[in-house]
Order: sequence, then structure tokens, then C-alpha cells
Amino acid sequence: MRPLLRLSSEEARAIDTVVFDLDDTLLDHGRLTEVAYSALFRLREAGLALVASTGRPAGWAQLFARQWPLTAALAENGAVAWARGDDGRYRLDDPLPLAERARRRAALREIAAQLLERFPALGLADDNDARHTDMALDIGEHRRAAPEDVARARALATSLGARTFASSVHMHLTFEGYDKATGFARWARAARGDDPTRALKRAAFLGDSGNDAPAFAAFGLTFGVSNVASHVGKLTVPPRYVASRPMGAGFAEIADALVARRG
Repeated sequence: MRPLLRLSSEEARAIDTVVFDLDDTLLDHGRLTEVAYSALFRLREAGLALVASTGRPAGWAQLFARQWPLTAALAENGAVAWARGDDGRYRLDDPLPLAERARRRAALREIAAQLLERFPALGLADDNDARHTDMALDIGEHRRAAPEDVARARALATSLGARTFASSVHMHLTFEGYDKATGFARWARAARGDDPTRALKRAAFLGDSGNDAPAFAAFGLTFGVSNVASHVGKLTVPPRYVASRPMGAGFAEIADALVARRG
């Protein structure tokens, strides 16, 4: 990972979109600071489209899309997206019909119940009622689950047919095939008519943890806030550049570097 001082003007000018994680990247332990929020406006004023990409629920993403200076908000690790249409209305982009979505949610609840019975250190996240495609278990937000318990729980969930992601706060159970990279590529094609490969190449990604691993490997330009250092062992491909500061302050540091290099 390189320091931000080595970011070139050519790299900063080659992107048209900034995609970013929320928890412990833009947010400080779930809180949005003034410096991080202001950085969003500076990036937009520099001509960049902004896309939030989070493991948080679709219900939260609707609020972000409506109130923040965003082009879109991808939720539940890329499975669904909220964005404003040409008519000014905000719509949820979910590729599955409601009946199939309900069936999958019921099956995920059964798997979650088995995991919680086996691993009592884990608990249901308090945002599940706003979710559409996955179930989230609290491993670091209000609880502190041991890494070995999380690893064993993920292995059991996989044996029961679910895919899993783990962030700094949640372990996610899903049947969806998307992650933060493929979810963005699908949205970019559906909403903007972009070629998926080109969309990824022309976008930067900012993240901090293990569930950002597919994005660090796929996006053309990648950044980590400084707290990514504790998760580097979980990343096949680390971010190309790393901020000197953590969380929201690191996000603002990266934003400042991009804006400055773009002139």
C-alpha cells in the first residue's frame, strides 16, 4: 500500500466515479462527522459521481440516496440499489420478484437461528427489519465476537447453503451472488448503460475491511483509510493507496488528494 503523496494526477483524472464503504470508512463507529460529510460535496464539485456501497440495509440506503449528494446508494453488499430516476422519483433496484425475495428471507432466518443457537456470542443486528436480501449478525457493533467464533459460524452457514461476508461490525448471510464490485457493475450497466468492465476501471473505491476485498481487487483505483491495516491479512489484494488517518478523517484525506490532483 502506497501513501497518498504518491497518487498521480493522471490516476485521479482517469476516474469518473467514487464508490465508498460506510462503516469505519466514511463513518466513525456509525457516526457521520462534519469533515467526512463535507468531503462528499468536494468530490461532487470536482465532477465525480458518488455511489455509497455498504453492507447496511436497503431501508437505510433509501435515506442516504435522498439526503446525501449521491448518484446512488448500493446496499446489502451490492445486492440492491436506490437511485433517483429521470422523473425525480427514487426507486429500489432489486432484480428478484417479491415472492422469491420473501422465500429467501425466510430461509435465511432459519439459518441465522441455527447459528445463534450454536454461537451465543453472536446476535441479530438491530437493522434487520430494514433489510431485503440478507440477514446480518452482530459481531462487532454492540457485541464482541471472537474471530474464531466468526470463522466457525461462517463455515457452518456455508455448509447450510448461504454465502457470507464479514465487515468490522456484521457478519452477513445471503443467497445473492453479488458483492460490492459486481453489484456496482450491474447497477452501472442498468442505470447508465456502462460496459461493466469499463465502469469498474473508471471508478475509485474507498474501504476498510474484509467485505471490501472484492472491490479492492476489481476497481481501477483503490484506497483504504488507515484502519484497513488491521484487515490486510483478509485481503487477497490490498488497496493501492492508504490514508494516514482512520475512518472519516481518512476519507476526507483521500477526498482532498483526489480533488487536488484533478486540479
